[in-house]
Amino acid sequence: MPRYELCLILKAMQRPEVAAVLRRTVETMFERGAIVRGLDNLGERRLPYKISKHDCRHSQGGYFSIDFHSSPNIISGLLEHLERDIDVLRPTVLKKDIEISKAQCCGSSPEKPKQASLQ
Repeated sequence: MPRYELCLILKAMQRPEVAAVLRRTVETMFERGAIVRGLDNLGERRLPYKISKHDCRHSQGGYFSIDFHSSPNIISGLLEHLERDIDVLRPTVLKKDIEISKAQCCGSSPEKPKQASLQ
């Protein structure tokens, strides 16, 4: 299963409400067959521009990142579900690349650099 990152911007709320939204989101992911690897709170901050969602204008938001593995088939349904959630301002799913070792990145044959001769 590919690895994804779900980036969420939630409306500004108190800690218990934020915990309830995150619990609801992760449970939805579990129901759809995703395997959650990590959850990061990136903090609450001012939005770069005001976001109108569900008849409200928001200027503050909480940023969260959820690292997960899932089938590509569930991504569109998950995004539709999150778009309907009144507490989620902006859901975005990014596919994470497979980490490449330095040997694969710079070439498979480890050659020594050639030194210039002074002749």
